[in-house]
Amino acid sequence: MHKISVYVLTFNNERTIERCLKSVRWADEIVVVDHYSSDRTPETCRRYTKHFYQKEWTNYRDEYNYAVTLASHDWVMFLDSDEEISEELAEEIQGELAHNDGRWAGYGAPRVTYYLGRWIRHGEWYPDYKIRFYDRTKGKWGGRALHPRIEVAGAVKRLTHACLHYNYKDISDQIQTIDRYSEMAAQVLDEEHERSGFLKMLLHPPFRFLRDYFLRRGFLDGLPGFIIAVSTMYYVFIKYAKLWERQRGLKKG
Repeated sequence: MHKISVYVLTFNNERTIERCLKSVRWADEIVVVDHYSSDRTPETCRRYTKHFYQKEWTNYRDEYNYAVTLASHDWVMFLDSDEEISEELAEEIQGELAHNDGRWAGYGAPRVTYYLGRWIRHGEWYPDYKIRFYDRTKGKWGGRALHPRIEVAGAVKRLTHACLHYNYKDISDQIQTIDRYSEMAAQVLDEEHERSGFLKMLLHPPFRFLRDYFLRRGFLDGLPGFIIAVSTMYYVFIKYAKLWERQRGLKKG
């Protein structure tokens, strides 16, 4: 059976980090890269691993790639600090590692999110397949700095069981997160020389709502599905509004 290292990025995640780390105690190694949390995240992490590091934040793509360099084993798995590997997925992962004969370079798994009192199983948030663990000699994080993806040279197998996601504590937490992420997104888009303007702010948000709520059947998740679709539409709008603000030199500080 191949040994596996799990790597996690953290910043002020005391609400979710213990559940995250508990779910991968079966792994051969856990690596945590913390970005100078000011809450109890560091002390919680140190209870679960001796491989705890702190550094300044750059961007998601580069931070993930940095964390991989700290791992001891070629098979690595990423886990966000607000995620949990279910018992069923853990068994499935260990079974695949025990029988991998070189055919597969990576494995993807769906992710299901718990929000506003229910598991969200439609819309943009589900099934949200991601390559979850892979042979790092054949893969790395690529794509855009804000929304990177694992790129693997080889065949990827989809697993059955889901990774569990606990992203927002409540609606206020979601709004605060949208503010932070839209700021980062506007900065990245500006650096990539993407332009903003009236048409993008007018057309992109409602298109996103129609796609997520109707085409991807977000309405089947009830009122939480509606709230998610509307808040995502708002995120798209404010991202382009902040980009416009930057490009007009109106951003202060």
